Amino acid sequence: MRLATWNVNSIRTRVARTVEFAVREDIDVLAMQEIKCKPEQFPYAPFEEAGYHVEVHGLNQWNGVAIASRAPMTDVRTGFDGMPGFAKGHEGPDAPLEARALGVTVEGVRVWSLYVPNGRSLDNPHLAYKLHWLDALRTATAAELEAAPGLPLALVGDFNIIPFDADNGDPDIVVGRSTHVSPEERAAFFALESAGVRDVVRPLLPEGYTYWDYQRLKFPRNEGIRIDFVLGSDALADAVQGASIHREERKGEQPSDHVPVVVDLSFGAADEDDDLPMIFA
Repeated sequence: MRLATWNVNSIRTRVARTVEFAVREDIDVLAMQEIKCKPEQFPYAPFEEAGYHVEVHGLNQWNGVAIASRAPMTDVRTGFDGMPGFAKGHEGPDAPLEARALGVTVEGVRVWSLYVPNGRSLDNPHLAYKLHWLDALRTATAAELEAAPGLPLALVGDFNIIPFDADNGDPDIVVGRSTHVSPEERAAFFALESAGVRDVVRPLLPEGYTYWDYQRLKFPRNEGIRIDFVLGSDALADAVQGASIHREERKGEQPSDHVPVVVDLSFGAADEDDDLPMIFA
């Protein structure tokens, strides 16, 4: 199984290149974030014509997650247990939920497409929401794996956190002044390990950015950051055969500001002629 995650930054704007990438790279399951549309607005036809089933969770022109899969998807869930909501000026447990999490099962593999809240600034209520959201994700993930030990589970998507200083090539993002690099956000990211998941790409690709801002020539200067991840349970990590970060997708007409991250999974004996990549594409 080839599993990919990509913050497409508006699927209606980038449907052609998204489907073309999935077909060209032989992607079996593509988790998308920031689709920016409701289900009835999603461009299903190009995906279906390419042989994909699609599940979508979107509430408005903001946020939104989706998963395209060649195989049928089951156990579809929008949102995880305990996921908090957010609205400006709204406090309390009944804040409206956003479209930030979609879970499906494909051929026994549990996949969650996640768009973690941004945080906005260190003094913004959105940062407290982000930390609460991540803590709830940790609790829900631990419960899911406790209920199904040995489950191949993947938390994939845009985590809006730069875990290590080496993942930050943007001089405008500074510890102590910026979100994404605060000790609290990093601690929340690493706390997910206690739920039973870990970064399955970094052991194969210790370097590489996944996002470059559109402004101030960030991409030509390679002033990027690494914020898109595949976190896997032990059963999923053991199946990883290769990984790639597709930097070339940041080029061309109307690119997303993120690029895809891909992992190759094998849950049986690998074919002798397998040639699975561990490269930057």
